Order: sequence, then C-alpha cells, then structure tokens
Amino acid sequence: MLELSGERRPDPDPRYGAYPQPPLGAGHASVAYEPRPTSVRQARREVRRRLEEWGLGERGDLVETAELLVSELATNALLHSATPFRLTVSAAHGVLRCEVTDGGPRAPRVLGAGRPPTVESGRGMFLVEALARRWGCHREGPGKTVWFELGTCACDGCGRRQP
Repeated sequence: MLELSGERRPDPDPRYGAYPQPPLGAGHASVAYEPRPTSVRQARREVRRRLEEWGLGERGDLVETAELLVSELATNALLHSATPFRLTVSAAHGVLRCEVTDGGPRAPRVLGAGRPPTVESGRGMFLVEALARRWGCHREGPGKTVWFELGTCACDGCGRRQP
C-alpha cells in the first residue's frame, strides 16, 4: 500500500495502472538496464535523447523535469530492488508518460520534504508527487511499475497536476 503525505493520492483508477500502446505516430521507447549506478545516468540521457528526437527538446522545462523524475525512479529501482529495470517512455496526445519497471515488490512511499537534513535519501517520491501531473504504481508479477505523467505542451494548464 502506498503511504502518501497530504491529501493528494496517485490516480486510483485501474484503467491507468497498465498503459496501452500509444497511437500510431506517437513516440514510444523502452530500454532495459542492469542494476549499476551508471544505469541511472544512461536512463536520464535516454529520456533527453527521445524527447529531442520527438521534437519536445525545445521545452527545456519538460526535458529537465522528465530527466529529474526518471532519475529518481531509476535510483529507487537500483537502491530498493537491486534488479534489472526497464524504462519505458511514451508521448502522445499532449502527455509524456515515463515508467520504470523493476523486480522489487515494495511500492514507493512519499516522504515529506521536512525530513531532517542528516537524512540523505527518501525525497525522490516527494519530488515526483510535487512535479508530476499524475503518478502511480502497479504490480507486475513479482515486481512493480512506477510511472508519472507530464504535459508536453506549453498551453495554460498543460502539465499541471489534475484535481
């Protein structure tokens, strides 16, 4: 069970647990990584490369936010599951969706920003909750997939958290 701070919760709608294939012409990529520290950097680079390839690289805020949040999810996979993980990135209909699937059974928890300064970890999901339009976690056999969505257009309201 996810433990979250505050009133916000990930989208509980089961339709969003698994993500269907994006429509034809949309961006879609999936890359597997070994459980090595360099894999986090490679996952960040993959996100940037794909967004630039799909014509979304001009949105610097989108690229930076996606890189940061993918880095957090990949780091969690590395630290908490120590299994290979898969990054899946899709862009369609004004939404960028990033998923990290790993073999660990433990769902992520959002820990508050007010943690003591001596505690160096535990803020990654707080950042995901604060910056993503939506996010969630669902089980994948013995493991799980943690995902987030960002808006890809610069129009008013795009990319903001939905009530």
